[in-house]
Amino acid sequence: MIDNSPSLLTPTSIVRRALRALANLRLAIFLLLAIALFSISGTVIEQGQSLAFYQANYPEDPALFGFLTWKVLLVLGLDRVYRTWWFLSLLVLFGSSLTACTFTRQFPALKAARRWKFYTKPRQFEKLALSAELDTGSLDSLNPLLEKKNYKIFREGNALYARKGIAGRIGPIIVHASMLLVLIGSIWGALGGFLAQEIVPSGEAFKISNIINAGPLATAQIPTDWGVKVNRFWIDYTPEGDIDQFYSDLSVIDDEGTELDRQTISVNHPLRYRGVTLYQTNWGIAGIVAQVNNSPMFRLPMAELETEGGGRFWGTWVPTKPDMSEGASLLTKDLQGTLLVYDAKGNLSGAVRTGTTTEVNGITLKVFDLIGSTGLQIKADPGIPMVYGGFGLLMIGVVMSYLSHSQIWALQVGDRFYVGGRTNRAQVAFEREVIGFLDQLKG
Repeated sequence: MIDNSPSLLTPTSIVRRALRALANLRLAIFLLLAIALFSISGTVIEQGQSLAFYQANYPEDPALFGFLTWKVLLVLGLDRVYRTWWFLSLLVLFGSSLTACTFTRQFPALKAARRWKFYTKPRQFEKLALSAELDTGSLDSLNPLLEKKNYKIFREGNALYARKGIAGRIGPIIVHASMLLVLIGSIWGALGGFLAQEIVPSGEAFKISNIINAGPLATAQIPTDWGVKVNRFWIDYTPEGDIDQFYSDLSVIDDEGTELDRQTISVNHPLRYRGVTLYQTNWGIAGIVAQVNNSPMFRLPMAELETEGGGRFWGTWVPTKPDMSEGASLLTKDLQGTLLVYDAKGNLSGAVRTGTTTEVNGITLKVFDLIGSTGLQIKADPGIPMVYGGFGLLMIGVVMSYLSHSQIWALQVGDRFYVGGRTNRAQVAFEREVIGFLDQLKG
């Protein structure tokens, strides 16, 4: 009887039991499903938004699905799924399971596939699923047939061993290694990456400061020795007046204002510099340049108005008296240059385009320019190269895993010739191949 009492447990046995538990297939499947489930939740639930956003979209009454409120989201960390301790723990545990499986199963399987021996007794062929005893044939006649099918051949005396497709045994190891690389890249990206948003008027420079989501190690990724200048922002419109594309001419500058890089970005065409990517995601109207009668030109800011679903509008107020007791309101919905003018009583006075004048409240108002502002999403993810490399390696490993590892033994005993073989997949194709060898040997 075996005594399994705790007193007989040694560190080595404990490690072996832990490795067997980690390498369990059911555990790996459970972890993979859990990671997939929480990844879906991180895709469905908006990540990294403000408290007001979650309070507005996930109210306590009525709660989504009867339980999902903004408080539940914040407590569980569903507003930042990919950076929570429990999600990173799942990734680490799954990676540990893959590592344990690789060393306890895949490497021994590869070692066993590389280790071979000759069959020196006819009865050894009986344990093969596919074997035959012939009264014709020889090792010399079988040898060229195997070479033609790209088998690697070993001979010793009256025995022969041949194999091909050893890469099929290496494929699963590469798949595991690629998945580990993806996991490491994901963890490193979650810990060392950041996400920021900036909205900047044309002609102004800025440094990345509006960080909305960052990992605990992201400080090293946030640039402090360079900034960005928005040289110009503009929008291309379709003949129907809809937005076709919007562009930002950006310059990367150092602390002295020296240009380090320059590129025009648009949607799906970002600027990348030193591991930081700037995406074109939004736009707005920052202000207007105007003149009242013969006054100097001045710049007024424009603010986006709340329209309750009626589209985006920006507005500003222009004083028409020196004591600012009276003024006119200007409204516009795009950068095409047309503004609606309302007098002091709120009546529509007319419309004015950039470069033209209009009369309102007894004064002449001229609008010189509309100043657009670009909305940028700025992201750094140091784990991206590892993730991309892991997926590339994964495709290679999957293709290699489809290769069959086929083995053939042969033995010449007097006038009897024994042939047998086995494979780990594509059994029908292998049987046809071996039957083809036997037919040629009989012939």
